[in-house]
Amino acid sequence: MAQQQHQHPTPIWTPPPERAAASRMAAFATAAARVAGHDFPDYGALHRWSVLDPVACWELLWSFLELRASVPYTRVLEHPERMPGAVWFPGARLNFAEHLLRHAATRADETAIVFRGEDGAREAMTVGELWRQVGAVAAWLRSVGVGPGDRVAAILPNRPEAIVGMLATASLGAVWSSASPDFGVDGVVDRFGQIEPKVLIGVDGYRYAGKRIDVRERLAAIAARLPTLAQLVVVPWRFPGDPGPLGDAAVPWPELIAAHRGAEPRFAQLPFDHPLYILFS
Repeated sequence: MAQQQHQHPTPIWTPPPERAAASRMAAFATAAARVAGHDFPDYGALHRWSVLDPVACWELLWSFLELRASVPYTRVLEHPERMPGAVWFPGARLNFAEHLLRHAATRADETAIVFRGEDGAREAMTVGELWRQVGAVAAWLRSVGVGPGDRVAAILPNRPEAIVGMLATASLGAVWSSASPDFGVDGVVDRFGQIEPKVLIGVDGYRYAGKRIDVRERLAAIAARLPTLAQLVVVPWRFPGDPGPLGDAAVPWPELIAAHRGAEPRFAQLPFDHPLYILFS
Protein backbone atom coordinates (compact mmCIF):
# COMPACT_ATOMS: atom_id res chain seq x y z
CA MET A 1 0.00 0.00 0.00
CA ALA A 2 1.38 3.37 -0.94
CA GLN A 3 2.04 5.71 1.95
CA GLN A 4 -0.13 8.78 2.10
CA GLN A 5 1.82 11.99 1.82
CA HIS A 6 0.89 14.63 4.40
CA GLN A 7 1.29 18.13 3.07
CA HIS A 8 1.27 21.23 5.21
CA PRO A 9 -1.63 23.50 4.26
CA THR A 10 -0.82 26.87 2.78
CA PRO A 11 -1.62 29.69 5.22
CA ILE A 12 -4.53 31.88 4.17
CA TRP A 13 -2.59 34.96 5.24
CA THR A 14 0.91 35.69 6.49
CA PRO A 15 1.81 39.06 8.00
CA PRO A 16 4.51 41.09 6.30
CA PRO A 17 7.89 40.79 8.10
CA GLU A 18 7.74 44.35 9.41
CA ARG A 19 4.31 43.77 10.90
CA ALA A 20 5.39 40.51 12.53
CA ALA A 21 8.48 42.23 13.95
CA ALA A 22 6.28 44.93 15.53
CA SER A 23 3.91 42.45 17.20
CA ARG A 24 3.58 41.80 20.93
CA MET A 25 4.60 38.19 20.31
CA ALA A 26 7.88 39.37 18.78
CA ALA A 27 8.48 41.65 21.75
CA PHE A 28 7.85 38.75 24.12
CA ALA A 29 10.22 36.51 22.14
CA THR A 30 12.93 39.17 22.46
CA ALA A 31 12.38 39.38 26.22
CA ALA A 32 12.38 35.57 26.45
CA ALA A 33 15.68 35.41 24.60
CA ARG A 34 17.28 37.59 27.29
CA VAL A 35 15.94 35.27 30.00
CA ALA A 36 16.82 32.01 28.24
CA GLY A 37 20.21 33.18 26.97
CA HIS A 38 19.52 32.29 23.34
CA ASP A 39 17.33 33.48 20.47
CA PHE A 40 14.06 31.91 19.35
CA PRO A 41 14.03 31.80 15.54
CA ASP A 42 10.33 30.96 15.27
CA TYR A 43 7.16 30.38 17.24
CA GLY A 44 7.85 26.64 17.52
CA ALA A 45 11.11 27.30 19.35
CA LEU A 46 9.41 29.75 21.71
CA HIS A 47 6.65 27.23 22.39
CA ARG A 48 9.18 24.47 23.17
CA TRP A 49 10.91 26.73 25.69
CA SER A 50 7.56 27.48 27.38
CA VAL A 51 6.97 23.73 27.78
CA LEU A 52 10.48 22.83 28.92
CA ASP A 53 10.89 25.76 31.32
CA PRO A 54 7.36 26.84 32.31
CA VAL A 55 8.48 28.64 35.47
CA ALA A 56 10.82 30.97 33.57
CA CYS A 57 8.25 31.49 30.81
CA TRP A 58 5.33 32.36 33.08
CA GLU A 59 7.39 34.47 35.45
CA LEU A 60 8.48 36.52 32.47
CA LEU A 61 4.92 36.67 31.12
CA TRP A 62 3.67 38.06 34.45
CA SER A 63 6.10 40.98 34.27
CA PHE A 64 5.75 41.40 30.50
CA LEU A 65 1.97 41.84 30.83
CA GLU A 66 2.43 44.13 33.84
CA LEU A 67 -0.11 42.20 35.87
CA ARG A 68 -1.44 44.05 38.89
CA ALA A 69 -1.63 42.18 42.18
CA SER A 70 -2.52 43.60 45.58
CA VAL A 71 -0.56 40.71 47.12
CA PRO A 72 2.43 39.25 45.25
CA TYR A 73 2.79 35.55 44.50
CA THR A 74 5.08 33.46 46.66
CA ARG A 75 6.27 31.25 43.80
CA VAL A 76 5.40 30.75 40.14
CA LEU A 77 4.36 27.10 40.15
CA GLU A 78 3.59 24.61 42.88
CA HIS A 79 3.32 20.85 42.23
CA PRO A 80 4.30 21.04 38.53
CA GLU A 81 4.22 17.25 38.30
CA ARG A 82 0.46 17.12 38.95
CA MET A 83 -2.23 17.32 36.26
CA PRO A 84 -4.64 18.32 37.63
CA GLY A 85 -3.22 19.67 40.87
CA ALA A 86 -0.56 22.13 39.74
CA VAL A 87 -1.04 25.57 41.33
CA TRP A 88 0.01 28.70 39.48
CA PHE A 89 1.14 31.82 41.34
CA PRO A 90 0.06 30.74 44.83
CA GLY A 91 -0.32 33.61 47.28
CA ALA A 92 -1.18 36.23 44.65
CA ARG A 93 -4.37 38.29 44.99
CA LEU A 94 -5.64 40.14 41.94
CA ASN A 95 -8.65 40.72 39.71
CA PHE A 96 -9.00 39.89 36.01
CA ALA A 97 -11.36 42.78 35.25
CA GLU A 98 -9.14 45.29 37.04
CA HIS A 99 -6.27 44.32 34.76
CA LEU A 100 -8.35 44.73 31.59
CA LEU A 101 -9.71 48.11 32.72
CA ARG A 102 -6.46 49.50 34.14
CA HIS A 103 -6.09 52.17 31.45
CA ALA A 104 -9.57 53.65 31.90
CA ALA A 105 -8.34 56.88 33.48
CA THR A 106 -5.65 57.64 30.90
CA ARG A 107 -7.44 56.41 27.76
CA ALA A 108 -11.04 57.32 28.54
CA ASP A 109 -11.75 58.82 25.11
CA GLU A 110 -10.26 55.95 23.11
CA THR A 111 -12.53 53.40 21.46
CA ALA A 112 -12.83 50.17 23.43
CA ILE A 113 -15.54 48.28 21.51
CA VAL A 114 -16.92 48.51 17.97
CA PHE A 115 -20.01 46.43 17.21
CA ARG A 116 -21.48 45.84 13.78
CA GLY A 117 -24.77 44.07 13.20
CA GLU A 118 -25.80 41.95 10.27
CA ASP A 119 -27.89 44.88 9.02
CA GLY A 120 -24.84 47.13 8.97
CA ALA A 121 -25.70 48.99 12.17
CA ARG A 122 -22.62 50.22 14.01
CA GLU A 123 -22.20 50.94 17.71
CA ALA A 124 -19.04 52.10 19.44
CA MET A 125 -18.14 52.43 23.11
CA THR A 126 -15.23 54.37 24.56
CA VAL A 127 -12.97 53.10 27.32
CA GLY A 128 -14.54 55.62 29.69
CA GLU A 129 -18.08 54.50 28.91
CA LEU A 130 -17.05 50.87 29.30
CA TRP A 131 -15.69 51.72 32.75
CA ARG A 132 -18.91 53.50 33.70
CA GLN A 133 -21.19 50.71 32.50
CA VAL A 134 -19.12 48.02 34.22
CA GLY A 135 -19.38 50.04 37.44
CA ALA A 136 -23.15 50.38 37.09
CA VAL A 137 -23.79 46.71 36.29
CA ALA A 138 -21.47 45.57 39.08
CA ALA A 139 -23.29 47.83 41.55
CA TRP A 140 -26.62 46.35 40.48
CA LEU A 141 -25.29 42.80 40.77
CA ARG A 142 -24.08 43.56 44.30
CA SER A 143 -27.48 45.03 45.14
CA VAL A 144 -29.20 41.75 44.26
CA GLY A 145 -26.77 39.68 46.28
CA VAL A 146 -24.20 38.50 43.75
CA GLY A 147 -20.78 37.89 45.24
CA PRO A 148 -17.63 35.79 44.82
CA GLY A 149 -18.35 32.34 43.43
CA ASP A 150 -21.96 33.09 42.38
CA ARG A 151 -22.83 32.41 38.76
CA VAL A 152 -24.15 34.96 36.27
CA ALA A 153 -25.43 33.42 33.04
CA ALA A 154 -26.14 35.20 29.76
CA ILE A 155 -27.99 34.48 26.53
CA LEU A 156 -26.45 37.16 24.35
CA PRO A 157 -25.03 37.66 20.87
CA ASN A 158 -21.59 39.24 20.42
CA ARG A 159 -22.76 42.65 21.58
CA PRO A 160 -21.15 45.19 23.95
CA GLU A 161 -23.47 44.10 26.76
CA ALA A 162 -21.77 40.70 26.80
CA ILE A 163 -18.39 42.32 27.49
CA VAL A 164 -19.82 44.72 30.07
CA GLY A 165 -21.63 41.89 31.83
CA MET A 166 -18.57 39.64 31.90
CA LEU A 167 -16.30 42.38 33.28
CA ALA A 168 -18.85 43.43 35.91
CA THR A 169 -19.25 39.80 36.98
CA ALA A 170 -15.48 39.26 37.13
CA SER A 171 -14.98 42.45 39.14
CA LEU A 172 -17.08 40.91 41.93
CA GLY A 173 -15.38 37.53 41.79
CA ALA A 174 -18.55 35.93 40.43
CA VAL A 175 -18.40 33.43 37.55
CA TRP A 176 -19.66 34.19 34.02
CA SER A 177 -21.18 31.77 31.54
CA SER A 178 -22.97 32.40 28.27
CA ALA A 179 -24.93 30.74 25.49
CA SER A 180 -25.96 31.82 22.03
CA PRO A 181 -29.51 33.20 21.64
CA ASP A 182 -30.18 30.71 18.85
CA PHE A 183 -30.09 27.81 21.34
CA GLY A 184 -33.36 26.12 22.20
CA VAL A 185 -34.84 26.05 25.69
CA ASP A 186 -33.65 22.52 26.48
CA GLY A 187 -30.13 23.22 25.24
CA VAL A 188 -29.78 26.24 27.51
CA VAL A 189 -31.38 24.60 30.54
CA ASP A 190 -29.16 21.52 30.14
CA ARG A 191 -26.15 23.81 30.46
CA PHE A 192 -27.24 26.49 32.90
CA GLY A 193 -29.17 24.07 35.08
CA GLN A 194 -25.84 22.53 36.06
CA ILE A 195 -24.25 25.77 37.23
CA GLU A 196 -27.24 27.17 39.18
CA PRO A 197 -27.05 30.85 38.17
CA LYS A 198 -28.32 33.58 40.44
CA VAL A 199 -28.81 36.06 37.56
CA LEU A 200 -29.71 35.52 33.91
CA ILE A 201 -29.11 38.23 31.30
CA GLY A 202 -30.81 37.70 27.95
CA VAL A 203 -31.37 39.58 24.71
CA ASP A 204 -34.95 40.05 23.47
CA GLY A 205 -34.11 39.09 19.89
CA TYR A 206 -31.52 39.10 17.15
CA ARG A 207 -31.26 39.34 13.39
CA TYR A 208 -30.29 36.38 11.19
CA ALA A 209 -30.44 36.04 7.39
CA GLY A 210 -32.39 39.27 7.21
CA LYS A 211 -35.07 38.14 9.66
CA ARG A 212 -35.84 39.44 13.13
CA ILE A 213 -35.82 36.49 15.54
CA ASP A 214 -37.85 36.82 18.76
CA VAL A 215 -36.19 35.33 21.87
CA ARG A 216 -38.58 36.67 24.52
CA GLU A 217 -40.77 33.58 24.83
CA ARG A 218 -37.75 31.27 25.02
CA LEU A 219 -36.12 33.54 27.59
CA ALA A 220 -39.20 33.39 29.80
CA ALA A 221 -39.36 29.58 29.48
CA ILE A 222 -35.68 29.22 30.36
CA ALA A 223 -35.99 31.47 33.41
CA ALA A 224 -38.97 29.44 34.64
CA ARG A 225 -36.86 26.26 34.59
CA LEU A 226 -33.90 27.65 36.56
CA PRO A 227 -34.93 27.31 40.23
CA THR A 228 -31.88 29.16 41.58
CA LEU A 229 -32.59 32.26 39.51
CA ALA A 230 -33.18 35.38 41.58
CA GLN A 231 -33.12 38.02 38.81
CA LEU A 232 -33.77 38.14 35.07
CA VAL A 233 -32.38 40.99 32.95
CA VAL A 234 -33.42 41.69 29.37
CA VAL A 235 -31.33 43.57 26.81
CA PRO A 236 -33.83 45.32 24.51
CA TRP A 237 -32.34 45.21 21.04
CA ARG A 238 -34.90 43.99 18.52
CA PHE A 239 -38.11 44.77 20.47
CA PRO A 240 -37.30 47.90 22.51
CA GLY A 241 -40.10 48.98 24.82
CA ASP A 242 -42.02 45.72 24.33
CA PRO A 243 -41.21 43.04 26.94
CA GLY A 244 -43.82 40.71 25.46
CA PRO A 245 -44.22 37.50 27.49
CA LEU A 246 -41.50 38.64 29.90
CA GLY A 247 -43.82 41.29 31.31
CA ASP A 248 -42.51 42.88 34.49
CA ALA A 249 -40.45 39.81 35.41
CA ALA A 250 -37.33 41.11 33.66
CA VAL A 251 -35.28 44.17 34.56
CA PRO A 252 -34.49 46.16 31.40
CA TRP A 253 -30.74 46.59 30.94
CA PRO A 254 -30.96 50.38 30.35
CA GLU A 255 -32.86 50.82 33.61
CA LEU A 256 -30.28 49.07 35.76
CA ILE A 257 -27.51 51.07 34.05
CA ALA A 258 -29.36 54.34 34.71
CA ALA A 259 -30.16 53.41 38.32
CA HIS A 260 -26.50 52.89 39.18
CA ARG A 261 -24.86 55.38 36.85
CA GLY A 262 -21.85 56.90 38.59
CA ALA A 263 -20.94 53.81 40.63
CA GLU A 264 -17.22 53.13 40.39
CA PRO A 265 -16.08 49.56 39.75
CA ARG A 266 -14.72 47.84 42.85
CA PHE A 267 -12.46 44.87 42.29
CA ALA A 268 -12.51 41.86 44.60
CA GLN A 269 -8.97 40.62 45.20
CA LEU A 270 -8.90 36.90 44.47
CA PRO A 271 -6.45 34.00 44.16
CA PHE A 272 -4.89 33.51 40.74
CA ASP A 273 -6.83 30.27 40.25
CA HIS A 274 -10.21 31.73 41.22
CA PRO A 275 -12.80 30.62 38.59
CA LEU A 276 -13.65 33.17 35.92
CA TYR A 277 -15.76 31.52 33.18
CA ILE A 278 -17.70 28.34 32.70
CA LEU A 279 -17.46 27.44 29.02
CA PHE A 280 -19.60 24.76 27.39
CA SER A 281 -18.27 23.04 24.28
